[in-house]
Amino acid sequence: MRPLIAVIDYGMGNLRSVQKALEHAGADARVTDSPEVVRKAQGVVLPGVGAFGEAVRRLKAKRLWNALREIVSSDKPFLGICLGYQLLFEKSEENPGARGLGLFKGPVRRFRFPKASSHKVPHMGWNTLALKRPARSACLKGIGRKDYFYFVHSFYPAPRDRSLIAGLTSYGRTFASAVARGNLFACQFHPEKSGRPGQRILKNFVQGVNPC
Repeated sequence: MRPLIAVIDYGMGNLRSVQKALEHAGADARVTDSPEVVRKAQGVVLPGVGAFGEAVRRLKAKRLWNALREIVSSDKPFLGICLGYQLLFEKSEENPGARGLGLFKGPVRRFRFPKASSHKVPHMGWNTLALKRPARSACLKGIGRKDYFYFVHSFYPAPRDRSLIAGLTSYGRTFASAVARGNLFACQFHPEKSGRPGQRILKNFVQGVNPC
């Protein structure tokens, strides 16, 4: 039986590409904005592309905010992608007045480089992960230092708890590109756009979700 995985729809991000990639990985993936469906699912994915503050507003308007807190606290399998990773933290320099879920301590910072720097913002394109050993998440099983992942972002989380960090990436500076705790895995890159290595991460995630 394919596990039911809810892909949270709050009107931001290419949800269909995430859904298709999860289906290819063996899941019954359903795009939904229903808190009830999200709570009943065996696994939850929070994707996202766009502004931090607007995402907070929409998640609250759709009554998904408290559901997300419950899901992560219960240690249900959870995958956060890009903005869905950043929202787990306390606040973002993108929208200083907005408060994130605060499930992890630390801010989301903006890339800042000198004008003469060769590093442009946003960080867009392919990059690698330096993995913590032993791997902090089953989602990273089979992933190596030569695997490339697709990034597009101007902001990055800075976890206060360094033990959360599952992967680091270098782009003018070293930043936490993935975190893990229990059944939670969240990443700044887009696994659904990252070819074979990204599909491996999604397959690992789906295999870790127990069907009813």
